Amino acid sequence: MEESFFERAWDVVRQIPEGRVASYGQVAHLMGAPRCARQVGYAMHGSPGVAGGVPCHRVVFADGSLAPGFAFGGPGEQRRMLEAEGVGFLPGGRVDMRNFAWEV
Repeated sequence: MEESFFERAWDVVRQIPEGRVASYGQVAHLMGAPRCARQVGYAMHGSPGVAGGVPCHRVVFADGSLAPGFAFGGPGEQRRMLEAEGVGFLPGGRVDMRNFAWEV
C-alpha cells in the first residue's frame, strides 16, 4: 500500500536532526512534491507530534518565521522547543536560518 502524503511528509520531518530546522518548501522538495509546501503545513498540523515521533516543531517558514498556529501550543511553545534544542533566533524573532537550517 502506498504511503499517504502526510505519512511521506512525516517521514522526511523525522530525519531533521535535533538543533536544526527545515522549511515547509524544503520538506516538500525532499519528498518529491516541490510545489506542495502548503500541504506540508497541513501535514504538520495533523501530525501526532513529538510524542508520536514527528518533530514538527522543526519545520518553519523559509524566512525562519514560526507558524502562528503551531498546533502544539502556539508559536511561543514552538520557539521554546527549538531553543531547548539549541536553535538560535535573530533579534526579530525568526530562526537564524543561516546557522540552523538543515543541510541535506
